[in-house]
Amino acid sequence: MTSEKIKMLSTIVPVYNEEANLPEFIDKLLHVLQDLGHDFEIVFVNDGSTDRSAVVLDEMAEGSPHIKVVHFRRNFGQTAAMMAGLDYSIGDVIVPIDADLQNDPQDIPRLLQRLNEGYDLVSGWRKDRKDAKFTRNLPSWLANRLISKISGVRLNDYGCTLKAYRRSIIEDVRLYGEMHRFLPIYASWAGARTTELAVDHHARTQGESKYGLDRVIKVPLDLIVVKFLSDYSQKPIYVFGGFGLLSHALALVTFAAMVYFKFWGGKSFIQTPLPMLAALFVLMGFMSMLLGLIAELAVRTYHESQNKSTYTVRRTVNVDDDDDD
Repeated sequence: MTSEKIKMLSTIVPVYNEEANLPEFIDKLLHVLQDLGHDFEIVFVNDGSTDRSAVVLDEMAEGSPHIKVVHFRRNFGQTAAMMAGLDYSIGDVIVPIDADLQNDPQDIPRLLQRLNEGYDLVSGWRKDRKDAKFTRNLPSWLANRLISKISGVRLNDYGCTLKAYRRSIIEDVRLYGEMHRFLPIYASWAGARTTELAVDHHARTQGESKYGLDRVIKVPLDLIVVKFLSDYSQKPIYVFGGFGLLSHALALVTFAAMVYFKFWGGKSFIQTPLPMLAALFVLMGFMSMLLGLIAELAVRTYHESQNKSTYTVRRTVNVDDDDDD
């Protein structure tokens, strides 16, 4: 595998109420990045912090031209913060990292070294994770196994913020909801060469964790969306139409049961809920198919109105950019 030389490194740091950790974190991060020998920038995204995080960030930005700060009007969540970091950064390599000192900035050179071996994405793996075993580690382990199984992208730790991306594989990605943890899957759609690297993980010493058990509910729901986008975003009729055909098949089975009870079971149609159930299945089938057709129109409008291609190209040989003019 050939590697591309890093021209500019952008480190993206989502921040929410990390006033106590920021001074030490920024000092450690700057120390590491200054020793790399690359041009770099740090994009802090203040996600509506209610403590003095904004003040600390502004003070640090005044003393360093490498630091950018984006302040949100309110808390929008880590996915929005990651998206803003991508939008406001200019580096050809992107490294997100948490500001709570649980990720170690000292791992960044190791991620970049692995990236230079020819990969497009190097994902951090908190192999020895310093979190509560039953409320954090166990749900995370189950979620990672489920995501890997369904997505086909085998990673041990989707939840680790510390990763290294080449911008070319994620520059067209738009993140919504809680989808930041699935960035490796989006990257794989673009044909990214992916690997994983064990990184250090430290116990939180100051501040409070921003993650709760509600993620146990969110992850499966988000995964359904990712699976749908992965397999059916260009042919939604397969999902809606398939459900419609299944509904019609159930209607047929229900109708057969009605006839059986009428002539051989000694029960009139009005003595069972089967007629109403059959009608419901028929209606559901037609509605699903109509939704599938509407979704197909929406997909075509999305691609054609933006002149958006349905494929991505890694590189070309002897092809000029002006050939289509």
